[in-house]
Amino acid sequence: MIRFSKYIWLYFLLSAFVLVPGIYSLVQFGLKPAIDFTGGTLIEVKSEVAPEGTNVQKTSGDTYLVRLKDESATVSGTILRKETVGPILGRELLTKTVTAGIVAIVVILAYVAYAFKNFKFGVSAIVALTHDLLVILGIFSLLGHFMNVEVDTLFVTAVLTTMSFSVHDTIVVFDRIREMTKRGDRASFEVISDRALTETMGRSLSNSFTILFMLLALVLLGGETIRWFAVALLVGTISGTYSSPFVATPILILWDRWEKRKMYV
Repeated sequence: MIRFSKYIWLYFLLSAFVLVPGIYSLVQFGLKPAIDFTGGTLIEVKSEVAPEGTNVQKTSGDTYLVRLKDESATVSGTILRKETVGPILGRELLTKTVTAGIVAIVVILAYVAYAFKNFKFGVSAIVALTHDLLVILGIFSLLGHFMNVEVDTLFVTAVLTTMSFSVHDTIVVFDRIREMTKRGDRASFEVISDRALTETMGRSLSNSFTILFMLLALVLLGGETIRWFAVALLVGTISGTYSSPFVATPILILWDRWEKRKMYV
């Protein structure tokens, strides 16, 4: 058995090392929204000469994606595809995205608390999920500020996928803790948690590595149009794999310590 609970503050220090710069960037710079949220025109054009402008992505050969805020602007070359999003639709999409995220968090909290018959399991799962959301949002805020990376509807898909993956891995660990507790194991909660993590760690890592290898291939070979979507999924998967054993479970352990100290006061 590995005594994971001995290094709780190290886990929090590692999380802070990633979270603090990201949160600072979110507060200071925010995210760089794509035309999906601000409104504008996306044009796929075939041209021997690269179109001028900052929002130009080369997709393959002599094909480019051009993002325009002004619909009246012109682009030279053969237009292969043109999509326009109005500012009202963009704001509506942003509102629905935020609403979907909040609803998902509330439902997950209620479900986990009900499934494990304990509110602290639900809160711990939500803390780990919030950790993963802040990691991915913070990193993309930094990427947007320093590398001009925009967030679009594919990024929203990656964020929602990260939420589901984070909770899925956390529930596996929590379920093992519940099984050991129901068997009447008289060991301390810390020991039970360490046993649960030791037994599930190999499965979690094997599952995560298969996903990571696929996402890494997409990042390197998938093309420009889905590269940052794959990067978002990659960051979310790494964070979700980390947060289940090293954020959610330590929160449970610290909560249990606090409850026991409260009993003896």
